[in-house]
Amino acid sequence: MEKHTNPWWREEVGYILYPESFKDGNNDGIGDLPGLISKLDYLKNLGVGMVWICPIFSSPMEDNGYDVSDYYAINPRFGTMEDLKTLLEEAHKRGIKIILDFVLNHTSKEHPWFQKALKEKDSEERKYYLIRKGKWIDGKLYPPSNWGSFFTPSCWERIGDSDEYYFHSFGTSMPDVDWTNPNLRKKYVEIADFYISLGVDGFRLDAVAHLAKDMSFEDSSLPDEDGDGFVLDPSKFSNRPELLSYLKEFREEAIRGRNVCLIGEVGGSIQPSEGVTFANRHHGPLDLLFNFDTVWNNGNFGSIGKKDEEIVTNVMQLKHNFTRWYDACHKECDMPLYWCNHDHPRVLGQYGSREYRKESAKALCLTLLFLYGTPFFYQGEELAMDNLVEGSIADFAQDVGTKDSILAYRKAGYTDEEILSFLRRSARINARSIFSWENAPYGGFSSVAPILPQGKDYLEGYDAHTEELDPYSVLNFYKMAIQIRKQKYYNDLVLDSQLEWVDWNHQDVIAYLHRGYQTIMVVTNMRPYQVYFTFNFQIADILLHNYDGVLLNNHVLTLRPFESFLFVVK
Repeated sequence: MEKHTNPWWREEVGYILYPESFKDGNNDGIGDLPGLISKLDYLKNLGVGMVWICPIFSSPMEDNGYDVSDYYAINPRFGTMEDLKTLLEEAHKRGIKIILDFVLNHTSKEHPWFQKALKEKDSEERKYYLIRKGKWIDGKLYPPSNWGSFFTPSCWERIGDSDEYYFHSFGTSMPDVDWTNPNLRKKYVEIADFYISLGVDGFRLDAVAHLAKDMSFEDSSLPDEDGDGFVLDPSKFSNRPELLSYLKEFREEAIRGRNVCLIGEVGGSIQPSEGVTFANRHHGPLDLLFNFDTVWNNGNFGSIGKKDEEIVTNVMQLKHNFTRWYDACHKECDMPLYWCNHDHPRVLGQYGSREYRKESAKALCLTLLFLYGTPFFYQGEELAMDNLVEGSIADFAQDVGTKDSILAYRKAGYTDEEILSFLRRSARINARSIFSWENAPYGGFSSVAPILPQGKDYLEGYDAHTEELDPYSVLNFYKMAIQIRKQKYYNDLVLDSQLEWVDWNHQDVIAYLHRGYQTIMVVTNMRPYQVYFTFNFQIADILLHNYDGVLLNNHVLTLRPFESFLFVVK
C-alpha cells in the first residue's frame, strides 16, 4: 500500500468546526459556508493549519447532518457546491487545509438508495443495506437479533407491516449500509474521488469503527441489564477484524497515492495495539485515529443521578490513557490529540473550572499542545467557552440522541432537575452551542435568533472580539502557545524525542518533558486548589505561563489553581 512521503499533518494544528453554530453568513440563524469563509482570517491568525468541518452534505438533519441523503449535494442550509469551491480556494490561499466529515457507515433513510431498496426488493440498492427477516416465536414477530443500538433499545427497525427489519447502529433514521457488498464500496470510492478532485485535503471518516458486522446476526450472550430484551454489544459491530480489509481497499481505490489525510473515528472500544494496525505510517489504511479514551476521565459519562461535585478529573487515569496510546503508537503511528469534539461536552466543563475559567482554559491548552501528536482544538476552546449551564430541557432535546435519553431517564424515575443537572455537564449539544464572536446581539453570530442554543459567554467577556483586544486573554494565550508549538524545532522535539513523565504518581499534576538541544517541560496543576510539586530542575527559561511569578522554594514548586508552565530546563 502506497503511503505519503509528505505527512503534512505532522506540521499542523487542527481545528474542529461545527458549521451550524460557527458563523451565519446569510442571517437565517444557521451557520453556513459563507460565514466560515468570512472567518478564515480568524483561523489563520489563531495558527490553525487544517480545519475538520462536520457534515455539510444534503441531509434532513435528523442527526445534525450525519444522516446524509445526497453525498453529491451541499445541504442548502450551509450553502452550495460553489460555496465549497470558494472555501477550498480561499482556505488554500491562507495555507489552511480542509478536512470533510464523511459518513461511511450509514445513510439517511431519505437517501435515494434506501428509498429504492424499500420499493424494489430486486434492486441493486436493496443489497446496499442490512435487511433481514424477523423471528416468529409463538405467533409473535421479533427482531432478527437482540442487539441494541447506540441511540435506541434495538438496532432493528421493522419495515412497515412486513416481517422484515433494517439494521441501524444509531438512530432509526440512519440505516447502516452493507460493506460486504463490493458495489456499495465502489460507490464510496467514487464519492471520495469526486471531492478530492475538487481540492479537499482529507476526510474524517465518521463511525468508521462500525463498518464491519458479525454477519451471522446471532444473539449476543451479554446480560440484558435494562430488561427490555436488547443488549448493546460493541463486539458485534465495532472494530471487527474485517474492518481492516475494507479500509485498505478504500485507501487503495480512493486515495491512489494522493497526499490526502484519512482520519478515522473509532470511539472507545479499541485498544492501542489495534490502533497501530489501522494507522501504521507504512501500511496502515488510515493516517490518524481518534479514540475517546482521554475524553471522559472524570466519571461524567453516564453519571445521571450524580451531583456536580462528584465529577472530578481523574488525573492518573488521564496520564495512563495518554501513556498507553503513546507507548503503543509513537514509533509507528502519527496520533491526533484532543480534549473534546462536537460529540462531547466542552472541555472547560470536563476538566476545567468556571471559578478559574481563564487559568484552567490556558492550562488545558498548554497541557495538550506539547504532548506527542497532532493537536486538534474544538471551536470555542480558544475562547474558554463553557457548557450551557442554564440550558433547558428543550435546548438539550434538540439533539436526537439526547431526546431519546430524556424520555428514558424520565421513565427510570429521574426528575427533570436531576436530568438537567446531568445534561448541562454532559450533553453533546453543549459543544454545539453558538460561537461567540462579539458582545452584541446573538454574540455576533447572526442578526437573527439562532436555531441552536446559545450560552452567555459573549456577555461574560468570552468572545473573539473582546479577547483579541486583551493581550492576557485565553485567545491570545492560544495564539502564543500554537506559535511556539509550530516552530520547527519545538514541533520536531515533541514528535521525535521521547515523552518522559515527571513524578508520574502525583495525583494532581500532569508533568512531562522532551529532551533535545533544549529540554522543554510542561507542569500543570489540574485542580481548582493549590498543590505542591517537587521540582529538581534548573529553570533556564519560561516560554509560557498562565500566572505571574514563580513560587519555588527548596525544590518545591507551589502551584496555584490550574497553574501551568512551559519551561526550558537544565
